[in-house]
Amino acid sequence: MGLKERLQGDLTEAIRSRNEIASGTIRMVLSAITNEEVSGKTARVLTDEEIITVLSREAKKRREAAEAFSDAGRVDKAALEKAEGEIIATYLPAQMSEDEIKKLIADAMASTGASAPSDMGKVMSVLKPQVAGKADGGLVSGLVKAALTGGN
Repeated sequence: MGLKERLQGDLTEAIRSRNEIASGTIRMVLSAITNEEVSGKTARVLTDEEIITVLSREAKKRREAAEAFSDAGRVDKAALEKAEGEIIATYLPAQMSEDEIKKLIADAMASTGASAPSDMGKVMSVLKPQVAGKADGGLVSGLVKAALTGGN
């Protein structure tokens, strides 16, 4: 069973159990997936990897919104965004630890011969497929920049 089918089955279950937050969140995610499928010149079916990319983007939106609401003193809205983010996170692969990312960065730097901040693109192109959906891009980019400037 693919990820999209799992989401659709979980949506049905959330509706049956009258879990409004889960059903609303899964509906939004499925809508984002459908939008991605029909964008472009021809409609297509997304692979599980592409769905994970969409889920990661949606989870990031929830984190940023929760932070913005929290900063604005809207604790109720921040809690709702966090709850939605937690629901989305259940469909994402386990997130990598900072140490695991640093090890991948060291390996990527060794394999590309990168040693200066100008080599960041080389390192990121090697890392992207390895961390896709498993780590926040901003965190990875910050760690790469620190490693290349010697700020480990």
